Amino acid sequence: MTQSHQIRIERTTAPKLKPKASDLGFGKYFTDHMFILDYDSDKGWHDARVVPYQPITLDPAAKVFHYGQTIFEGLKAYRTQEGKIVMFRPDMNMKRLNRSNDRMSIPAIDEELGIEALRQLITVDQDWIPDAPETSLYVRPFVIATEAALGVSPSQQYKFMIILSPVGSYYAEGIKPVSIYVESDYVRAVAGGVGHVKTAGNYAAGLKAQEGATAQGCAQVLWLDGVHRKYVEEVGSMNVFFYIGDKVVTPALTGGLLPGITRDSVIHLLRHWGLEVEERLVSIDELVEAQKDGSLKEMFGTGTAAVISPVGSLFWNGEKLTIGEGTTGELSARVYETMTGIQTGRLEDPFGWRVAIE
Repeated sequence: MTQSHQIRIERTTAPKLKPKASDLGFGKYFTDHMFILDYDSDKGWHDARVVPYQPITLDPAAKVFHYGQTIFEGLKAYRTQEGKIVMFRPDMNMKRLNRSNDRMSIPAIDEELGIEALRQLITVDQDWIPDAPETSLYVRPFVIATEAALGVSPSQQYKFMIILSPVGSYYAEGIKPVSIYVESDYVRAVAGGVGHVKTAGNYAAGLKAQEGATAQGCAQVLWLDGVHRKYVEEVGSMNVFFYIGDKVVTPALTGGLLPGITRDSVIHLLRHWGLEVEERLVSIDELVEAQKDGSLKEMFGTGTAAVISPVGSLFWNGEKLTIGEGTTGELSARVYETMTGIQTGRLEDPFGWRVAIE
């Protein structure tokens, strides 16, 4: 790091009581420290620091409140069986963070500094990394616009922050398939918009449809494209894969869906196994036909939180479409076990994705 990238560390004098592994859940508890980096148009990014976890004070006119100029990322750190601390592809998260920054007119962040901030913050709070099976430390980097001004223009001031949260197993009772509601009324994004970046508005725009899915007893929403209302894009906060015949198909990155890091990793893994993977447009009509003729053998979502989420059924036009036998398929289970094994150090990492924190 250059001198301007030195990270100041202020340790807490009042450490918090750590929760039991059985109480963790997802995103309910936060560690003792956080990382902050400030931006001002006159100074650029400056004052990198790790400080005690604390509330932040913002002017009521801060642009993040009024115009939604904010982005975020999500990744995990793990403690291996040997006691080492590792991250999974943090370079990809920093690259995607800057792609989101660019789309939302936020100044780019030095990616080397971002990764060093992750290393130092996680090192300071390493005692918070749970070591029970299926647990991890969730890492949430984010940027908010802090300039106090109501003119509709990019902010001249920002904060880049990282917070940490110990999380439990996404599947408390083991990996199980979920039901997915295919949304036909609302749309989340279109090509040329912001569907391909991690900005808060994308998730707020999905809440109404999620309410409808929940009312139907479904776990998440499967979004269709916003123009033709026929091409599958993504499932809630996850990318989606279909095992059709002897091929695995996933929607192409057309600009309306997020280029997931788990998605990219799964594609590499499947091709490493010799499976054919197609990235292309997938219509809901094609899926319905494949379900009815039996060629749709499996469906699963991919994302940081769950890693792999098998789908047992789709609800479309008032009809429940059971996928395969409605259980977790062999391929979904194999992908889950292999991905989590690579992430946590239980299995060999042939791709060099696992990054140790020295």
